[in-house]
Formats: sequence, C-alpha cells, structure tokens
Amino acid sequence: MNNTFVLPPLILDGTPVSVRAVCEVAQRQRSLEISSSPEFRARISAGAEFVDELLASGADSVYGVTTGYGDSCTVPIQPHLVAELPRHLYTYHGCGLGRYFSPEETRAILVVRLVSLARGMSGVSVELLQQIELLLHHDILPLIPSEGSVGASGDLTPLSYLAAVLCGERTVWYRGECRDSAEVFTSLGIVGLRLRPKEGLALMNGTAVMTGLACLAWSRAEYFSRLATRITAMNVVAAAGNPHHFDEGLFAVKPHRGQQRVASRLRQDLPDTSASGETVRIQDRYSLRCAPHVIGVLEDALDFSCEWIENELNSANDNPIIDPVQRRVWHGGHFYGGHIAFVMDSIKVAVANVADLLDRQMALLVDARFNHGLPANLSGAQGERACINHGLKALQISVSAWTAEALKQCVPVSIFSRSTECHNQDKVSLGTIAARDCIRVLELSEQVVVALLISGRQAMALRLALDSRLRLSDSLQSMLDELSAKILFIQEDRSLESELRDLLTLLNARYWRLYV
Repeated sequence: MNNTFVLPPLILDGTPVSVRAVCEVAQRQRSLEISSSPEFRARISAGAEFVDELLASGADSVYGVTTGYGDSCTVPIQPHLVAELPRHLYTYHGCGLGRYFSPEETRAILVVRLVSLARGMSGVSVELLQQIELLLHHDILPLIPSEGSVGASGDLTPLSYLAAVLCGERTVWYRGECRDSAEVFTSLGIVGLRLRPKEGLALMNGTAVMTGLACLAWSRAEYFSRLATRITAMNVVAAAGNPHHFDEGLFAVKPHRGQQRVASRLRQDLPDTSASGETVRIQDRYSLRCAPHVIGVLEDALDFSCEWIENELNSANDNPIIDPVQRRVWHGGHFYGGHIAFVMDSIKVAVANVADLLDRQMALLVDARFNHGLPANLSGAQGERACINHGLKALQISVSAWTAEALKQCVPVSIFSRSTECHNQDKVSLGTIAARDCIRVLELSEQVVVALLISGRQAMALRLALDSRLRLSDSLQSMLDELSAKILFIQEDRSLESELRDLLTLLNARYWRLYV
C-alpha cells in the first residue's frame, strides 16, 4: 500500500466531485473512502431493494434485468436465469485490444464509476461500491485494454474488465506485476462478488472510461497552457521582443477571459525586458505578438470544458435509471458520451495549436535572420570550433515532427459516428476514442514543450551574454536558474535525448510552479 498520501481522503457521499479530486486520487496524492453515513448507505441500498421488489412482483420490462441486452431487449429472460445475466454481459464483452490503460488512467476510471454509482440512481448495492473502494485501497488495478468502445451504450467493453475483476476474474496489475485477480483476492482475503441483477449493466453501461481520461487530459492541458505561457515569455526576452504587445489596456478592448489571463501572466513575467534602453520594434512576428490569442483559446476551452466534464462526472449515466424515491424505472440514453467527445475534440485542437505556436517561436530563435543577433541554431560554440557545432538544429527538426504529428490528429473524432449492434446503437459518440486521441496530442505537445525549455534556456543565456544591461523579472530569473540546474549550456554538440526524457518526468510531476 502507498502511505504517502499528502491530501485528506476523498469521501464519496453523493455530493459533487471535482476534476482535480479525480486526478489527485488517480495520482495517489489522496485516498478515497465511501461515506459511512447511514443516510448515504440507506439511499444506495434503496435502489438495489427496489430492483429486488420489481423482480419479486414479476415485472417483465426492466431492460437488462428481465430482458436481454441491446437489440435483444425484446427477448424476455426467464426468472430462474435472471441471476446469471450480469456474468454473461461482462463475459461476452471481454474482447478489448490495444495498449492497456496506465495505472493512473485505471484509477481515474474506477473513481469516476464510483462517483456515478454514488448518486444512488443505478440500482446497485453498497457492497458493490465497497468492492471498488477495496480495489483502490489496495491498488489492485484491472488490466483494461484501451480499444473497443464506441462511447454509446457506455464504455461497455473496457468496463467489462472492471466488472469481471470485481468478481475475481481476469487479470490485474498489483505491486508491479500482472497477476490473476482471484489469486490476489485470495492473498488479501477478498471475496469476489456475484453481481446482482442490475449491477453488471450499472458498471458497464456508462461513460466512466472517457470521463476518467477526460479528467486527466484536462489537468495536463491546464498545466501545458501555463508552461507554454512561461516559455513564450522566455522567448520574447530571447528574441529581444516588444513586451508592450501584452499591455492591459490593449487587451481590455477584446475581452476574451482566457486571452486576458494569458496576457496578464506575460506581464508578470516581462516587467523589465526593455530596461536596457534599446528601442523596441513596433511589432513582433505573430508567434510572439499573438501568443495570448492562441494560448487564450486553450484557456477559454479549459473553462467550459471543466464544467462539462464535471457535469458528466457527477451524473447518473447508465441505463435504465433506477429511481427508488419516485419508484420509477427510466429507460433512456444517459450513457451517450457526446459532451465528453466534444470537449476532447476541442481541447486537442487548442493544445495542438499551442504546440504549433511554440514550434514557430523556436523556428524564429534558431534562425539568425530573425532572432536579432543570436547565433545560428543557438549554438554556444565560438572560435574555430563554431564551424563543426550545430547547436539545436536537430532539436528544431524533432519539434517540427512532433508538432506535425499532433496537428495530423486534430480531425474531430465525433464526426465518424457509425451504426453498431444491429442498428440499436445507430448513432454513437466515439467519446473514448476522442479522449485517447486528446491524450496522444498532449503527449506530443508536451514533447514540444520540453524541447522549448532547452531552447529557451539556451537562448536566454545567449541574450544575457549579449546585453549586460538586461534584467529579468523575478519569475523568469527563477525559471532560468531552475533550468540551468537541470540543463547545461550547450557549447559543444551533445545528445539531448536523456535530458528531454528527464524534463518530461519533471513536467509530469508538475515540477515548475507557474503563476498564482
């Protein structure tokens, strides 16, 4: 068990949970506990008891409980077979492929499913919630293939792996090894569940996978935006740019909040860049001058996206909805992931645009025709050795490659809806594919960012050597000092791969504290 939690436990009691809280549990910064409140537990139990009452009364029209699944909803299930139906559901959906979700992603998926079930509208027992809580407590993580969900009727195939593991079947990741779940359960004294009539459907017929991934993607994109802003400030200094492109009065007349936020952050970083007394250019190139307009789109997208993700996160999103208070069974389509698909498509486009912005900034800085006095390719070599050193020439090529690959994936996934399952699922969201694509774009864009940290550190050092009167703001001086401790000045050519990978590790750990 991990005993390094630095935050108080997240208590699930049916009240709203934030995107940040999901990420904190997924990253093992805090634990999760099901509320022990008698009122909460009674509310959850009421749903399972209502399902039992429906079965005892002979109800024959409860989808997935007394009927088959999907297009088979017209097929009645004989009473003596009802108890077997949930196991068949997770068994025949065990057909996923592709890479397995990472431990962090898997934890996020488990948390999101728990949050939805804790709404008390899914007809499940307290014991089911406790079993998922046990997985998180012991860090027993179902090995879930990432491919196989169309994002309507929920994340059926990937979530079938969670359902099976709760019953002591299939494979888990435990203490750094792939293990048989039954073996791990036995070693810990955990008894596998036998799912109640509605519980297989409640686990699988929802948007937990796409929403868990969306929480993680949102958090990464939010940090990426801040780091891209800091890098832009570094590049304005390095290029001897005009800090007045970000003046408050200028941005008051085009009041997009995200754009204004970025301009304000740049002003924090650039109060003294013109202190050398040199005449600044009237206008810098767009990749510097228009940075708030590009990064600001991502900032504004993050604002509305957080609201949409949290709405989905805190919803009951399976089918049917079991309402024990009104004593109603609501047959609907809350498993449809359209909002998450739109959010993920939107964020990936905005992130890739920022990566492209940074790519253009680097292209300016390495080109002696446009970088206003810096050496070609930002090489630190001098004298007779200058001719054999090529500085950041290859790094700029790699940045261009990563940017191109990110941009290539920016076609919206949600427009590729198709008809599946005998035309029962004839319009699907593809939200889970959209979330996976967004994460891939983030991975590529983060590679661009760490390359720009190397080039920014190099370029600022070269600019300071050229202009002894230049004084950095406290925030940029601190950033330069931190980078200089991690990245040696590049005088002689060297391989940069290990440094790039180390910087990615720091980025993933949110090493740099950026803006208040």
